[in-house]
Amino acid sequence: MKYYRWHSGLILTDGARYIAANGAAWLIDILASVQHLPTMREEDRQFWTLKVDLEKHTAVIICTDGDKTGDGEVELYRQDIPYTDFPLKEAKLYAFSEPGIGRIVLLPSEY
Repeated sequence: MKYYRWHSGLILTDGARYIAANGAAWLIDILASVQHLPTMREEDRQFWTLKVDLEKHTAVIICTDGDKTGDGEVELYRQDIPYTDFPLKEAKLYAFSEPGIGRIVLLPSEY
């Protein structure tokens, strides 16, 4: 697996880079644009889900802590997307902080 630098300090795996290079760079840009927020900086593991309404061409992206305490997931970030042509009903990404490397964005299948 290779790593690719993205702006705002993100590092993409092959799978995340594929998504960015094939019409969804905006999705990675959303992740990058909120990393400065205190709730995001403090969270070592971020679990991102894009949920798309394919008929209305709208979506919502939600980031959670992945239920790290066992008491249910805590929502860290949410953004409505008024228009998208993203072709899938759902997409998931993980963003994990790795000491000495940075925040790595990967697909669940790359975990």
